[in-house]
Amino acid sequence: MPSPPSKAGTKGVPRAARERQVLAAATEEFGRHGYEATTVAAIAARVGVTKPLLHQYFGSKQDLYLACLEPIGDRLLNVVRDAMADSDSGAPPTSLRVLDALFTALDGRREAWFVLYDATLPPGSDAARRAAYYRGAIDDLAASGTADLLHTAGSADPLDADALKYAWRGLCTALVRWWINHPDQSPEAMTRRCARIFAVARSIGGDDDHTSPPGGV
Repeated sequence: MPSPPSKAGTKGVPRAARERQVLAAATEEFGRHGYEATTVAAIAARVGVTKPLLHQYFGSKQDLYLACLEPIGDRLLNVVRDAMADSDSGAPPTSLRVLDALFTALDGRREAWFVLYDATLPPGSDAARRAAYYRGAIDDLAASGTADLLHTAGSADPLDADALKYAWRGLCTALVRWWINHPDQSPEAMTRRCARIFAVARSIGGDDDHTSPPGGV
């Protein structure tokens, strides 16, 4: 549910606290409506401050977007990297570790995923380039996982790995969108749900081709 407007901009609120409130509201606005449709005026109204104050604190709309994006991008990149590095033999499959890390990192700010994966960013802008950097870095991690998975499955076609990388990104996006629409679902519940879905997918694959594909990203 969208957060209600607050009176956080009234006198006496420390600047650091007010900036956190602005960033939380801006992240939700950008994530829900996209960069193009989000206005600084709407963010200011939600927080209870003026547009000039937002510009004073964060600069332009693009600067505000970048202030929202970079903590999200850094956090998601780090948790995916850490999840993929966990090679404990008793750990869940890589795919579930990555999804669990994403759900945990996004808990309480689920719309943040769509700040990173925003199709309305101005082409060639600093915002688009920075978002592309994070998406590319996360995709590179996914590509390494999918390549290992396909190698195990006996696929030598490099386009298989490329297609699976895009499919994985689409799956993550679809799951986060579903999660936003089901706010009662915890990160742990989402991970368990994905484990059940993957188990069904493996059984379907096994029925079709008499093989059970291994787990992975």
